[in-house]
Amino acid sequence: MEKGSFRRGKRLDVLLSIVSVLLAGGFCFWMLLDGSSRLSRIVDGVGSRQEVDKVDSSKFKLRQLYRHGVGKKHEWLQKLDVDAEFLERAGLLYQRQMKINERTSDEPLWTVNRRFLTDNPFDYEFEIKSDLLQMRRMSDRSPEFLEGYLDFAMDSPSMAAKVSIDWVDDEVIVPDVTDKDTIISLALMSSNAYVKIPHTGDWRNISSPWNKSESNGFGWDDDGLRGHVFVNDEDNIVILSFKGTSAQGLPGSGIDETTANDKINDNLLFSCCCARVSYLWTTVCDCYTKSYTCDEACLEKELRKKDYYYAATMNMYKQVHKEYPNTTIWTTGHSLGGSLAALLGRTYGLPTVAFEAPGELLPAKRLHLPFPPGLPSYLEGIWHIGHTADPIFMGTCNGASSTCSIAGYAMETSCHSGRICVYDVVNDKGWHVSMINHRIHTVIDGVLNDYEQVAQCIEPEPCVDCYNWQYVPGKGARPGTTTVSQTTSGTTSSHATKPTSSCLERNWFGICTRYS
Repeated sequence: MEKGSFRRGKRLDVLLSIVSVLLAGGFCFWMLLDGSSRLSRIVDGVGSRQEVDKVDSSKFKLRQLYRHGVGKKHEWLQKLDVDAEFLERAGLLYQRQMKINERTSDEPLWTVNRRFLTDNPFDYEFEIKSDLLQMRRMSDRSPEFLEGYLDFAMDSPSMAAKVSIDWVDDEVIVPDVTDKDTIISLALMSSNAYVKIPHTGDWRNISSPWNKSESNGFGWDDDGLRGHVFVNDEDNIVILSFKGTSAQGLPGSGIDETTANDKINDNLLFSCCCARVSYLWTTVCDCYTKSYTCDEACLEKELRKKDYYYAATMNMYKQVHKEYPNTTIWTTGHSLGGSLAALLGRTYGLPTVAFEAPGELLPAKRLHLPFPPGLPSYLEGIWHIGHTADPIFMGTCNGASSTCSIAGYAMETSCHSGRICVYDVVNDKGWHVSMINHRIHTVIDGVLNDYEQVAQCIEPEPCVDCYNWQYVPGKGARPGTTTVSQTTSGTTSSHATKPTSSCLERNWFGICTRYS
Protein backbone atom coordinates (compact mmCIF):
# COMPACT_ATOMS: atom_id res chain seq x y z
CA MET A 1 0.00 0.00 0.00
CA GLU A 2 1.27 3.47 -0.86
CA LYS A 3 2.14 5.85 1.99
CA GLY A 4 -0.38 8.49 0.73
CA SER A 5 -3.21 5.99 0.76
CA PHE A 6 -2.25 4.80 4.21
CA ARG A 7 -2.25 8.34 5.59
CA ARG A 8 -5.60 9.10 3.98
CA GLY A 9 -7.07 5.92 5.47
CA LYS A 10 -5.70 6.73 8.89
CA ARG A 11 -7.10 10.26 8.76
CA LEU A 12 -10.49 8.84 7.75
CA ASP A 13 -10.46 6.41 10.70
CA VAL A 14 -9.62 9.24 13.10
CA LEU A 15 -12.39 11.40 11.61
CA LEU A 16 -14.95 8.60 11.96
CA SER A 17 -13.88 8.05 15.58
CA ILE A 18 -14.36 11.74 16.36
CA VAL A 19 -17.82 11.74 14.74
CA SER A 20 -18.80 8.63 16.72
CA VAL A 21 -17.72 10.25 19.98
CA LEU A 22 -19.64 13.42 19.16
CA LEU A 23 -22.77 11.47 18.27
CA ALA A 24 -22.57 9.38 21.43
CA GLY A 25 -22.01 12.46 23.56
CA GLY A 26 -24.92 14.26 21.87
CA PHE A 27 -27.23 11.31 22.45
CA CYS A 28 -26.29 11.15 26.14
CA PHE A 29 -26.81 14.91 26.46
CA TRP A 30 -30.25 14.65 24.78
CA MET A 31 -31.23 11.79 27.10
CA LEU A 32 -30.18 13.89 30.09
CA LEU A 33 -32.25 16.84 28.90
CA ASP A 34 -35.20 14.61 28.07
CA GLY A 35 -35.05 12.94 31.46
CA SER A 36 -34.89 16.25 33.30
CA SER A 37 -37.75 17.69 31.26
CA ARG A 38 -39.96 14.77 32.28
CA LEU A 39 -39.61 15.43 35.99
CA SER A 40 -42.93 16.24 37.52
CA ARG A 41 -44.55 16.56 40.89
CA ILE A 42 -47.08 14.20 42.38
CA VAL A 43 -49.17 15.77 45.08
CA ASP A 44 -50.31 13.44 47.81
CA GLY A 45 -53.58 13.58 49.69
CA VAL A 46 -52.31 16.07 52.29
CA GLY A 47 -50.42 18.39 49.94
CA SER A 48 -46.78 17.26 50.36
CA ARG A 49 -44.68 16.75 47.22
CA GLN A 50 -42.03 14.40 46.00
CA GLU A 51 -40.01 14.47 42.78
CA VAL A 52 -40.65 11.53 40.44
CA ASP A 53 -40.30 10.73 36.76
CA LYS A 54 -43.59 11.56 35.09
CA VAL A 55 -44.93 8.47 33.36
CA ASP A 56 -46.63 8.94 29.99
CA SER A 57 -49.47 6.72 31.11
CA SER A 58 -50.54 5.04 34.33
CA LYS A 59 -52.17 1.61 34.54
CA PHE A 60 -55.22 1.17 36.76
CA LYS A 61 -57.05 -1.94 37.89
CA LEU A 62 -60.21 -2.41 39.92
CA ARG A 63 -59.23 -2.98 43.55
CA GLN A 64 -62.40 -2.62 45.68
CA LEU A 65 -66.14 -2.17 45.41
CA TYR A 66 -68.15 -0.21 47.95
CA ARG A 67 -71.83 -0.05 48.76
CA HIS A 68 -73.27 2.51 51.16
CA GLY A 69 -76.71 2.43 52.71
CA VAL A 70 -79.14 5.34 52.71
CA GLY A 71 -82.35 6.14 54.57
CA LYS A 72 -82.67 4.06 57.73
CA LYS A 73 -79.54 2.15 56.74
CA HIS A 74 -77.37 5.21 56.15
CA GLU A 75 -74.78 4.17 58.74
CA TRP A 76 -73.86 0.97 56.93
CA LEU A 77 -70.89 0.74 54.59
CA GLN A 78 -69.51 -2.45 53.07
CA LYS A 79 -66.46 -3.20 50.94
CA LEU A 80 -65.57 -6.09 48.63
CA ASP A 81 -61.90 -6.67 47.81
CA VAL A 82 -61.31 -7.74 44.22
CA ASP A 83 -59.43 -11.03 44.35
CA ALA A 84 -58.95 -13.95 41.96
CA GLU A 85 -62.15 -15.67 43.08
CA PHE A 86 -64.22 -12.55 42.55
CA LEU A 87 -62.69 -11.88 39.13
CA GLU A 88 -63.52 -15.42 38.00
CA ARG A 89 -67.14 -15.16 39.15
CA ALA A 90 -67.57 -11.67 37.73
CA GLY A 91 -66.09 -12.72 34.40
CA LEU A 92 -68.49 -15.66 34.08
CA LEU A 93 -71.42 -13.41 34.97
CA TYR A 94 -70.35 -10.85 32.38
CA GLN A 95 -70.00 -13.42 29.61
CA ARG A 96 -73.39 -14.93 30.45
CA GLN A 97 -75.04 -11.51 30.41
CA MET A 98 -73.35 -10.62 27.12
CA LYS A 99 -74.92 -13.69 25.47
CA ILE A 100 -78.33 -12.69 26.82
CA ASN A 101 -77.90 -9.16 25.49
CA GLU A 102 -76.91 -10.46 22.06
CA ARG A 103 -80.10 -12.52 21.87
CA THR A 104 -82.34 -9.69 23.08
CA SER A 105 -80.48 -6.89 21.21
CA ASP A 106 -80.04 -5.03 24.50
CA GLU A 107 -77.43 -2.37 25.06
CA PRO A 108 -73.87 -3.81 25.24
CA LEU A 109 -72.18 -3.97 28.63
CA TRP A 110 -68.85 -2.83 27.22
CA THR A 111 -67.53 -0.74 24.35
CA VAL A 112 -67.30 -2.08 20.79
CA ASN A 113 -63.95 -0.32 20.36
CA ARG A 114 -61.40 -3.05 19.58
CA ARG A 115 -58.75 -1.06 21.44
CA PHE A 116 -60.54 -1.99 24.69
CA LEU A 117 -61.56 -5.60 23.91
CA THR A 118 -61.75 -7.85 26.98
CA ASP A 119 -63.49 -10.99 28.24
CA ASN A 120 -63.82 -9.52 31.71
CA PRO A 121 -64.23 -5.75 32.34
CA PHE A 122 -63.58 -6.26 36.05
CA ASP A 123 -60.09 -7.54 35.27
CA TYR A 124 -59.30 -4.93 32.61
CA GLU A 125 -56.16 -2.81 33.02
CA PHE A 126 -56.90 0.80 32.06
CA GLU A 127 -54.15 2.98 30.66
CA ILE A 128 -54.62 6.65 31.50
CA LYS A 129 -52.38 9.60 30.65
CA SER A 130 -51.79 12.34 33.18
CA ASP A 131 -50.94 16.02 33.15
CA LEU A 132 -50.11 18.76 35.65
CA LEU A 133 -52.46 21.56 36.67
CA GLN A 134 -52.00 24.47 39.04
CA MET A 135 -54.94 24.26 41.44
CA ARG A 136 -55.88 26.55 44.32
CA ARG A 137 -57.14 24.43 47.20
CA MET A 138 -57.70 24.71 50.92
CA SER A 139 -54.49 24.08 52.83
CA ASP A 140 -56.27 21.72 55.24
CA ARG A 141 -58.38 19.29 53.21
CA SER A 142 -58.62 16.55 55.80
CA PRO A 143 -62.10 15.04 56.18
CA GLU A 144 -62.10 15.92 59.87
CA PHE A 145 -61.55 19.63 59.22
CA LEU A 146 -63.83 19.97 56.22
CA GLU A 147 -66.77 18.07 57.65
CA GLY A 148 -66.41 19.92 60.93
CA TYR A 149 -66.29 23.25 59.19
CA LEU A 150 -69.28 22.53 56.95
CA ASP A 151 -71.33 21.44 59.97
CA PHE A 152 -70.20 24.54 61.84
CA ALA A 153 -71.13 26.75 58.87
CA MET A 154 -74.57 25.17 58.71
CA ASP A 155 -75.27 25.59 62.44
CA SER A 156 -73.54 28.94 63.09
CA PRO A 157 -73.22 30.79 59.78
CA SER A 158 -72.61 34.22 61.26
CA MET A 159 -69.62 32.93 63.26
CA ALA A 160 -68.31 30.72 60.47
CA ALA A 161 -68.30 33.72 58.13
CA LYS A 162 -65.57 35.26 60.28
CA VAL A 163 -63.28 32.23 60.06
CA SER A 164 -60.19 32.83 57.92
CA ILE A 165 -59.56 30.05 55.37
CA ASP A 166 -56.01 29.36 54.19
CA TRP A 167 -55.62 28.59 50.49
CA VAL A 168 -52.56 27.19 48.73
CA ASP A 169 -51.55 26.86 45.08
CA ASP A 170 -50.66 23.23 44.37
CA GLU A 171 -49.26 21.66 41.22
CA VAL A 172 -51.57 18.66 40.98
CA ILE A 173 -51.35 15.58 38.78
CA VAL A 174 -54.65 15.31 36.86
CA PRO A 175 -56.09 13.20 34.02
CA ASP A 176 -55.04 14.36 30.56
CA VAL A 177 -58.42 15.47 29.23
CA THR A 178 -56.93 16.08 25.77
CA ASP A 179 -56.19 12.36 25.29
CA LYS A 180 -58.98 10.34 23.67
CA ASP A 181 -58.10 6.96 25.20
CA THR A 182 -57.90 8.53 28.65
CA ILE A 183 -61.41 9.97 28.33
CA ILE A 184 -62.81 6.65 27.06
CA SER A 185 -61.10 4.78 29.92
CA LEU A 186 -62.64 7.09 32.52
CA ALA A 187 -66.05 6.70 30.86
CA LEU A 188 -65.69 2.91 31.00
CA MET A 189 -64.80 3.17 34.68
CA SER A 190 -68.02 5.14 35.12
CA SER A 191 -70.01 2.50 33.22
CA ASN A 192 -68.43 -0.27 35.30
CA ALA A 193 -70.17 1.01 38.42
CA TYR A 194 -73.56 0.20 36.83
CA VAL A 195 -72.85 -3.46 36.22
CA LYS A 196 -74.31 -5.87 38.74
CA ILE A 197 -71.78 -8.21 40.28
CA PRO A 198 -72.10 -11.63 41.92
CA HIS A 199 -73.87 -11.51 45.25
CA THR A 200 -71.24 -13.87 46.59
CA GLY A 201 -67.88 -12.80 47.93
CA ASP A 202 -66.29 -11.69 51.15
CA TRP A 203 -68.04 -8.40 51.82
CA ARG A 204 -66.30 -6.72 54.77
CA ASN A 205 -68.41 -4.60 57.10
CA ILE A 206 -66.58 -1.32 57.51
CA SER A 207 -69.12 0.56 59.62
CA SER A 208 -68.66 0.05 63.34
CA PRO A 209 -70.30 -1.38 65.29
CA TRP A 210 -71.95 -3.71 62.79
CA ASN A 211 -75.22 -5.27 63.85
CA LYS A 212 -77.01 -7.27 61.18
CA SER A 213 -80.36 -7.14 62.96
CA GLU A 214 -80.18 -3.36 63.37
CA SER A 215 -79.22 -2.87 59.73
CA ASN A 216 -82.13 -5.09 58.68
CA GLY A 217 -79.70 -7.28 56.77
CA PHE A 218 -78.37 -4.48 54.59
CA GLY A 219 -76.89 -5.97 51.45
CA TRP A 220 -76.57 -5.71 47.71
CA ASP A 221 -80.34 -5.87 47.11
CA ASP A 222 -80.90 -2.55 48.88
CA ASP A 223 -81.24 1.06 47.86
CA GLY A 224 -77.97 2.89 48.21
CA LEU A 225 -74.86 4.26 46.58
CA ARG A 226 -72.28 2.11 44.80
CA GLY A 227 -68.68 2.99 44.06
CA HIS A 228 -65.69 1.31 42.42
CA VAL A 229 -62.05 1.97 43.38
CA PHE A 230 -59.33 1.75 40.71
CA VAL A 231 -55.70 1.88 41.82
CA ASN A 232 -52.30 2.61 40.30
CA ASP A 233 -49.68 1.63 42.90
CA GLU A 234 -46.66 2.76 40.88
CA ASP A 235 -47.72 6.40 40.59
CA ASN A 236 -49.79 6.48 43.79
CA ILE A 237 -53.11 7.44 42.15
CA VAL A 238 -56.59 6.22 43.07
CA ILE A 239 -59.78 6.74 41.02
CA LEU A 240 -63.17 6.61 42.76
CA SER A 241 -66.08 6.00 40.37
CA PHE A 242 -69.71 6.53 41.43
CA LYS A 243 -72.80 4.84 40.01
CA GLY A 244 -75.37 7.10 38.37
CA THR A 245 -79.14 6.95 38.11
CA SER A 246 -81.06 3.79 37.31
CA ALA A 247 -84.27 5.55 36.38
CA GLN A 248 -87.71 4.01 36.16
CA GLY A 249 -89.66 5.39 33.20
CA LEU A 250 -86.69 6.96 31.40
CA PRO A 251 -85.73 5.29 28.10
CA GLY A 252 -82.65 3.12 28.26
CA SER A 253 -81.97 3.68 31.95
CA GLY A 254 -82.99 0.29 33.27
CA ILE A 255 -84.27 -0.54 36.73
CA ASP A 256 -82.02 -1.41 39.64
CA GLU A 257 -82.27 -1.92 43.38
CA THR A 258 -81.11 1.70 43.73
CA THR A 259 -83.87 3.18 41.53
CA ALA A 260 -86.05 4.50 44.37
CA ASN A 261 -83.32 6.45 46.15
CA ASP A 262 -81.69 7.52 42.88
CA LYS A 263 -84.93 9.31 42.08
CA ILE A 264 -85.21 10.93 45.51
CA ASN A 265 -81.65 12.26 45.33
CA ASP A 266 -82.06 13.47 41.75
CA ASN A 267 -85.16 15.40 42.75
CA LEU A 268 -83.50 16.84 45.84
CA LEU A 269 -80.24 17.91 44.21
CA PHE A 270 -81.41 19.19 40.83
CA SER A 271 -84.83 20.72 41.47
CA CYS A 272 -85.51 24.32 42.42
CA CYS A 273 -87.35 23.40 45.62
CA CYS A 274 -87.88 19.79 46.74
CA ALA A 275 -89.31 18.77 43.32
CA ARG A 276 -92.34 21.00 43.82
CA VAL A 277 -93.33 21.20 40.17
CA SER A 278 -97.09 21.40 40.80
CA TYR A 279 -99.57 20.44 43.48
CA LEU A 280 -99.84 17.02 41.84
CA TRP A 281 -96.22 16.15 42.68
CA THR A 282 -95.03 14.47 45.85
CA THR A 283 -92.19 16.60 47.18
CA VAL A 284 -88.98 15.11 48.61
CA CYS A 285 -88.76 17.62 51.48
CA ASP A 286 -90.97 20.16 53.28
CA CYS A 287 -89.20 23.41 52.33
CA TYR A 288 -91.81 24.70 49.85
CA THR A 289 -93.77 27.60 51.39
CA LYS A 290 -96.01 29.06 48.67
CA SER A 291 -96.11 29.71 44.92
CA TYR A 292 -92.51 29.91 43.63
CA THR A 293 -91.26 30.56 47.15
CA CYS A 294 -88.88 28.27 49.04
CA ASP A 295 -87.30 28.18 52.50
CA GLU A 296 -83.66 28.02 51.47
CA ALA A 297 -82.24 27.37 54.95
CA CYS A 298 -84.56 24.37 55.25
CA LEU A 299 -83.38 23.14 51.85
CA GLU A 300 -79.71 23.47 52.75
CA LYS A 301 -80.19 21.41 55.89
CA GLU A 302 -82.08 18.77 53.90
CA LEU A 303 -79.18 18.37 51.45
CA ARG A 304 -76.75 17.74 54.30
CA LYS A 305 -78.81 15.04 55.99
CA LYS A 306 -76.85 11.87 56.68
CA ASP A 307 -79.30 9.59 54.89
CA TYR A 308 -78.82 11.12 51.41
CA TYR A 309 -76.22 10.47 48.73
CA TYR A 310 -73.94 13.46 49.38
CA ALA A 311 -73.26 12.25 52.92
CA ALA A 312 -72.77 8.70 51.60
CA THR A 313 -70.28 10.06 49.04
CA MET A 314 -68.33 11.81 51.81
CA ASN A 315 -68.22 8.63 53.91
CA MET A 316 -67.04 6.55 50.98
CA TYR A 317 -64.28 9.06 50.24
CA LYS A 318 -63.18 9.07 53.89
CA GLN A 319 -62.76 5.31 53.79
CA VAL A 320 -60.73 5.45 50.55
CA HIS A 321 -58.65 8.32 51.94
CA LYS A 322 -57.98 6.27 55.08
CA GLU A 323 -57.06 3.13 53.15
CA TYR A 324 -54.85 4.96 50.63
CA PRO A 325 -53.14 7.77 52.57
CA ASN A 326 -50.72 10.11 50.80
CA THR A 327 -52.16 9.37 47.36
CA THR A 328 -53.64 11.50 44.62
CA ILE A 329 -57.38 10.74 44.39
CA TRP A 330 -59.46 11.41 41.28
CA THR A 331 -63.23 11.04 40.98
CA THR A 332 -65.46 10.18 38.05
CA GLY A 333 -69.00 9.09 37.28
CA HIS A 334 -71.89 9.29 34.85
CA SER A 335 -75.19 11.19 35.26
CA LEU A 336 -76.04 11.46 38.97
CA GLY A 337 -72.73 9.71 39.69
CA GLY A 338 -70.92 12.42 37.72
CA SER A 339 -72.57 15.19 39.73
CA LEU A 340 -71.73 13.43 43.01
CA ALA A 341 -68.13 13.05 41.82
CA ALA A 342 -68.01 16.77 41.01
CA LEU A 343 -69.51 17.74 44.39
CA LEU A 344 -66.92 15.56 46.14
CA GLY A 345 -64.17 17.05 43.98
CA ARG A 346 -65.39 20.54 44.87
CA THR A 347 -65.41 19.66 48.59
CA TYR A 348 -61.86 18.31 48.79
CA GLY A 349 -60.18 19.90 45.77
CA LEU A 350 -59.96 16.62 43.85
CA PRO A 351 -59.51 16.34 40.05
CA THR A 352 -62.85 15.19 38.60
CA VAL A 353 -64.07 14.08 35.18
CA ALA A 354 -67.89 13.76 34.98
CA PHE A 355 -69.93 12.41 32.06
CA GLU A 356 -73.39 13.71 31.10
CA ALA A 357 -73.93 15.07 34.61
CA PRO A 358 -76.89 17.33 35.46
CA GLY A 359 -75.95 20.89 36.39
CA GLU A 360 -74.37 20.65 39.86
CA LEU A 361 -73.51 24.30 40.51
CA LEU A 362 -76.80 24.96 42.32
CA PRO A 363 -76.40 22.12 44.89
CA ALA A 364 -72.70 23.02 45.30
CA LYS A 365 -73.71 26.52 46.39
CA ARG A 366 -76.50 25.23 48.62
CA LEU A 367 -74.06 22.86 50.32
CA HIS A 368 -71.66 25.81 50.89
CA LEU A 369 -68.80 23.98 49.19
CA PRO A 370 -65.50 25.87 48.85
CA PHE A 371 -64.92 27.98 45.74
CA PRO A 372 -61.30 29.22 45.56
CA PRO A 373 -61.07 33.05 45.72
CA GLY A 374 -59.94 34.85 42.60
CA LEU A 375 -59.55 31.66 40.55
CA PRO A 376 -61.44 31.47 37.24
CA SER A 377 -63.63 28.40 36.99
CA TYR A 378 -61.80 27.21 33.89
CA LEU A 379 -58.63 26.74 35.97
CA GLU A 380 -60.31 24.35 38.38
CA GLY A 381 -59.76 20.62 38.22
CA ILE A 382 -63.38 19.74 37.37
CA TRP A 383 -64.31 18.75 33.81
CA HIS A 384 -67.85 18.04 32.60
CA ILE A 385 -67.97 16.01 29.38
CA GLY A 386 -71.24 15.84 27.48
CA HIS A 387 -72.97 16.39 24.15
CA THR A 388 -75.74 18.58 22.77
CA ALA A 389 -78.28 15.77 22.19
CA ASP A 390 -78.53 14.89 25.89
CA PRO A 391 -81.37 16.88 27.52
CA ILE A 392 -80.17 16.13 31.07
CA PHE A 393 -76.64 17.41 30.48
CA MET A 394 -77.93 20.43 28.54
CA GLY A 395 -80.54 21.18 31.23
CA THR A 396 -83.55 21.00 28.90
CA CYS A 397 -85.28 17.94 30.37
CA ASN A 398 -87.91 19.97 32.21
CA GLY A 399 -91.38 21.31 31.63
CA ALA A 400 -94.69 19.47 31.84
CA SER A 401 -94.25 17.63 28.53
CA SER A 402 -90.61 16.58 29.00
CA THR A 403 -89.63 12.94 29.40
CA CYS A 404 -88.14 13.67 32.83
CA SER A 405 -91.30 15.33 34.15
CA ILE A 406 -93.56 12.59 32.82
CA ALA A 407 -91.39 10.03 34.64
CA GLY A 408 -91.49 12.10 37.86
CA TYR A 409 -88.02 13.67 37.72
CA ALA A 410 -87.64 17.39 38.41
CA MET A 411 -84.35 18.03 36.58
CA GLU A 412 -84.40 21.83 36.68
CA THR A 413 -80.69 22.75 36.71
CA SER A 414 -78.39 23.42 33.77
CA CYS A 415 -75.39 25.28 35.28
CA HIS A 416 -72.09 23.42 35.75
CA SER A 417 -69.01 24.44 37.69
CA GLY A 418 -65.44 24.01 36.46
CA ARG A 419 -65.07 23.48 32.70
CA ILE A 420 -67.41 21.95 30.15
CA CYS A 421 -66.26 19.82 27.19
CA VAL A 422 -69.19 19.59 24.77
CA TYR A 423 -69.50 17.50 21.59
CA ASP A 424 -71.94 19.19 19.19
CA VAL A 425 -73.54 16.00 17.86
CA VAL A 426 -76.75 17.85 16.86
CA ASN A 427 -74.93 19.85 14.19
CA ASP A 428 -72.08 17.43 13.47
CA LYS A 429 -74.13 14.21 13.28
CA GLY A 430 -77.73 15.37 12.94
CA TRP A 431 -78.77 13.74 16.22
CA HIS A 432 -82.10 14.64 17.81
CA VAL A 433 -82.28 15.59 21.46
CA SER A 434 -83.45 12.45 23.28
CA MET A 435 -83.09 10.67 26.61
CA ILE A 436 -81.74 7.66 24.70
CA ASN A 437 -78.59 9.71 24.07
CA HIS A 438 -77.98 10.06 27.81
CA ARG A 439 -76.97 6.39 28.19
CA ILE A 440 -73.31 5.90 29.02
CA HIS A 441 -72.64 3.37 26.24
CA THR A 442 -74.31 5.61 23.66
CA VAL A 443 -71.87 8.29 24.81
CA ILE A 444 -68.86 5.96 24.68
CA ASP A 445 -69.50 4.29 21.33
CA GLY A 446 -71.51 6.98 19.53
CA VAL A 447 -69.55 10.03 20.66
CA LEU A 448 -66.23 9.47 22.39
CA ASN A 449 -65.16 6.67 20.03
CA ASP A 450 -66.54 8.33 16.91
CA TYR A 451 -64.82 11.71 17.15
CA GLU A 452 -61.15 11.79 16.20
CA GLN A 453 -60.40 14.58 18.66
CA VAL A 454 -61.75 15.14 22.16
CA ALA A 455 -63.97 18.13 22.75
CA GLN A 456 -62.30 21.36 23.80
CA CYS A 457 -62.87 22.19 27.45
CA ILE A 458 -63.96 25.78 28.07
CA GLU A 459 -65.39 27.96 30.81
CA PRO A 460 -69.21 27.80 30.92
CA GLU A 461 -71.11 30.84 29.75
CA PRO A 462 -72.98 32.90 32.40
CA CYS A 463 -75.85 30.75 33.58
CA VAL A 464 -78.76 31.18 36.00
CA ASP A 465 -80.83 28.38 37.56
CA CYS A 466 -84.32 28.81 39.01
CA TYR A 467 -84.53 32.52 38.11
CA ASN A 468 -88.29 32.64 38.76
CA TRP A 469 -88.08 31.37 42.35
CA GLN A 470 -87.96 33.40 45.57
CA TYR A 471 -85.75 32.02 48.37
CA VAL A 472 -86.48 33.40 51.81
CA PRO A 473 -85.72 32.53 55.45
CA GLY A 474 -88.38 30.41 57.03
CA LYS A 475 -88.95 27.57 59.46
CA GLY A 476 -85.46 26.16 58.92
CA ALA A 477 -83.67 29.49 59.22
CA ARG A 478 -81.49 30.88 61.98
CA PRO A 479 -80.14 34.43 62.29
CA GLY A 480 -77.86 35.08 59.36
CA THR A 481 -78.88 32.09 57.27
CA THR A 482 -80.87 33.83 54.55
CA THR A 483 -79.67 32.50 51.22
CA VAL A 484 -80.16 33.35 47.62
CA SER A 485 -82.47 32.54 44.78
CA GLN A 486 -80.10 32.37 41.83
CA THR A 487 -76.90 30.61 40.97
CA THR A 488 -74.63 32.21 38.41
CA SER A 489 -71.96 30.11 36.73
CA GLY A 490 -68.46 31.49 37.19
CA THR A 491 -69.23 33.39 40.40
CA THR A 492 -66.46 32.47 42.84
CA SER A 493 -66.56 35.14 45.53
CA SER A 494 -70.26 35.60 46.19
CA HIS A 495 -73.74 34.46 45.23
CA ALA A 496 -76.12 36.35 43.01
CA THR A 497 -78.88 37.92 45.11
CA LYS A 498 -82.42 39.17 44.72
CA PRO A 499 -84.23 41.96 46.60
CA THR A 500 -86.01 39.26 48.64
CA SER A 501 -82.71 38.32 50.31
CA SER A 502 -81.36 40.34 53.25
CA CYS A 503 -77.80 39.21 52.47
CA LEU A 504 -75.64 41.63 50.46
CA GLU A 505 -72.32 39.77 50.43
CA ARG A 506 -71.20 36.18 50.84
CA ASN A 507 -67.87 34.45 51.26
CA TRP A 508 -66.58 31.47 49.26
CA PHE A 509 -68.68 29.04 51.30
CA GLY A 510 -71.88 30.96 50.57
CA ILE A 511 -72.06 32.26 54.13
CA CYS A 512 -73.43 35.78 54.54
CA THR A 513 -70.82 38.35 55.64
CA ARG A 514 -72.86 41.57 55.23
CA TYR A 515 -76.57 42.16 55.63
CA SER A 516 -78.92 44.90 54.58
